[in-house]
Amino acid sequence: MSSLCKLNRWFRLSVASVLFVAHLLPTYACTRVVYLGEQQHVITARSMDWKSDIGTNLWIFPRGMKRSGEAGPNSIQWQSKYGSIIASGYDIATTDGMNEKGLVANVLWLVESSYPIYDGSTPGLSISAWSQYVLDNYATVQEAVEALAQQPFTLVTDKLPGEDRLATLHLSLSDASGDSAIIEYIDGKQVIHHDRSYQVMTNSPTFEQQLALNTYWAQIGGLNMLPGTNRAADRFARASFYVNAIPKTDNPVDALASALSIIRNVSVPYGVSTPDQPNISSTRWRTLADHKNQLYFFESALAPNVFWVDLKQIDFSEKTGQVKKLTLGPNQANIYAGEVSHAFQRSEPFHFLGLAQE
Repeated sequence: MSSLCKLNRWFRLSVASVLFVAHLLPTYACTRVVYLGEQQHVITARSMDWKSDIGTNLWIFPRGMKRSGEAGPNSIQWQSKYGSIIASGYDIATTDGMNEKGLVANVLWLVESSYPIYDGSTPGLSISAWSQYVLDNYATVQEAVEALAQQPFTLVTDKLPGEDRLATLHLSLSDASGDSAIIEYIDGKQVIHHDRSYQVMTNSPTFEQQLALNTYWAQIGGLNMLPGTNRAADRFARASFYVNAIPKTDNPVDALASALSIIRNVSVPYGVSTPDQPNISSTRWRTLADHKNQLYFFESALAPNVFWVDLKQIDFSEKTGQVKKLTLGPNQANIYAGEVSHAFQRSEPFHFLGLAQE
């Protein structure tokens, strides 16, 4: 058997093994895609898929907010350098958002995540504030990656509200230059994947295995066949093909339409029931972050239209900026239209979920 044939056989067996493992793993269906258009027109789109309402609201956070890692006496402390708009989870965590410098952070489920054992000897950061820490402190992906590589904190997880399981998440970052990074914790160690080409992130398996699966589908060619299920690996393949197949443009309307069509394509129908895979969850909302124009779009599965926030209309200053909240209602069914920065109401900031007190 030739070396090339052996290599091809090894590759097919490796991909088959990954596909088998991916099929067995529970699936939590969220997707993140970065569109790279002309003239530095970058858009990050994500879907939030969950089995029940996570009580999402939109929040405006100004500069100068004093934060705690909420991990006990040795929690990391910081003051926000940059203002941001974020989408909350249960109003105890930041799940998604963009800061005033155009850095976007998204957290998605990754069941394979395994975090360090925390003994309190190092500064701790609750996983609920992981993405907010990045938005508060960094302007670019490069800056964030360099800082996080120094491990300024130990990431600490805890049980989800009302559930007997730990939050297991990975973090994606993208910025106005189109740079991207994926940060995971595997076997208790931080793993950073940093490259402009890392435009797509879904859920299981780990990002390294997702890349192997995508190589397999790239060989087949998206015009010939694409996987069509709601499993994370299949959504990764579809999003990866479409994000590079759509036209690259500097027209903001066309670019937003293209990015939105991709994230809708990899969304899960609302109310879907799959008894053989009960962990596939419906898409509850989608966001799009236009890095260049500083626009943050929100679309609920239960609302008839997309609305947006223009970050240029927000006072993020430390002296006069205010914490504000846009209440989206149960299942994010409240209806808004157009640019809604004026509709936010002054509010006390929510408290990030920290370690349970014994």
